[in-house]
Amino acid sequence: MVDDFGYECLTANGGQAYQTPNLDKLAADGIRFEQCHAQPLCTPTRVQLMTGRYNVRNYINFGTLPTTETTFGQLLKKAGYATGICGKWQLGQGKDLPQFFGFDESYLWQHTRRPPRYANPGLEHNGEPVDFSKGEYGPTLVNDFATDFITRHQEEPFFLYYPMILTHDPFQPTPDSPDWDPKTQGEAALRDNKHFADMTAYMDKMVGKIVAKLDELDLRENTLLLILGDNGTSTKITSQFQEASYSGGKGTTTQRGTHVPMIASWPAMIKTGRVNSDLMSSADFLPTLCEAAGAVIPENVDGVSFLPQLKGDKGKPRDWLYCWYSPRQKPDLTVREFAFDAEYKLYRDGRFYDLTADPFEQDSLTVKGLTGKAATAATHLQGVLEQFKDVRPPALDQIFLKQNSGKSGKGKKEKRDE
Repeated sequence: MVDDFGYECLTANGGQAYQTPNLDKLAADGIRFEQCHAQPLCTPTRVQLMTGRYNVRNYINFGTLPTTETTFGQLLKKAGYATGICGKWQLGQGKDLPQFFGFDESYLWQHTRRPPRYANPGLEHNGEPVDFSKGEYGPTLVNDFATDFITRHQEEPFFLYYPMILTHDPFQPTPDSPDWDPKTQGEAALRDNKHFADMTAYMDKMVGKIVAKLDELDLRENTLLLILGDNGTSTKITSQFQEASYSGGKGTTTQRGTHVPMIASWPAMIKTGRVNSDLMSSADFLPTLCEAAGAVIPENVDGVSFLPQLKGDKGKPRDWLYCWYSPRQKPDLTVREFAFDAEYKLYRDGRFYDLTADPFEQDSLTVKGLTGKAATAATHLQGVLEQFKDVRPPALDQIFLKQNSGKSGKGKKEKRDE
């Protein structure tokens, strides 16, 4: 899962600003999904992805995964898979939390602390701090752990969850950049938006190394490799996409914030490259992984398995997607809630948009004035929202308010909005 990497950044999707040859090849030989949507911010997406449940049911605040939840790590571990996680954590500072959530091994950034992540980083191996000061690069170290994990578990079923550190701000040089400085200390040095392109290329290079390791070990054929972004690209970045400028929309609830690249590669099952336009949610990954691995899918998940689509069957494509989004940057419990399909979008507060004519939601329409297809869609989407009207457990918001009583929330957004 690539950090802050929107749909427009992938060359295979029509992006024209960056070099992504390894991802493009995976897309050409596998399945490129055109309508995958995540939450607008990373922790909300991580919680939804790992549990298969909408945030309305289990999201407390930024940087927390409730220990009452069941993750795909726990489910695949129970099914007999060796499990590992590497990259970015940001789900609670308990030393043993990754293991609690089902991962035998972990190699993470922002677990019990928040040191630099790129040049001369601070990481944690199974909860133990490991600091580097000789010009090491965090994403390379994490990727080395990933390939080592694959090598060590090549004789048994394994599941590796790899939430990448790249391509998140601070936009700093990579070891392949002309202005790379191995003596860089901290996250304030050499920051420049121009480095986003270098970071994208380096991320793609790391994915290529994973694929090469699977090839080397003769594991590629029967390994399911899934790639997605966690949310839209940083608002600091403007890219060239399909012959036009495209502004990143991380944190926003338009498609600039939710529309992410998604690729599936599984040579044993996907024999020829194809494109799929079914609606996909980050909640769908848990049931898909469980079904592919023969693990039990919990009854309380919201996700829908897309394993049939991977196998070339029609499956049960979604006709709507739902989002409950509350970034929890301030103790005001602000919620943005909406449902949408391929053409229309309806917010809980009544705003309605024709996504074909108005993809970035500039002009809302009055539901009472709709006719024809738009009116039918509004009624349908209102029915979706009604399904989730009363499912939010009151205790979750009480926990948050108790934790934040007396706090203004000021001055925390930059640090926490990761």
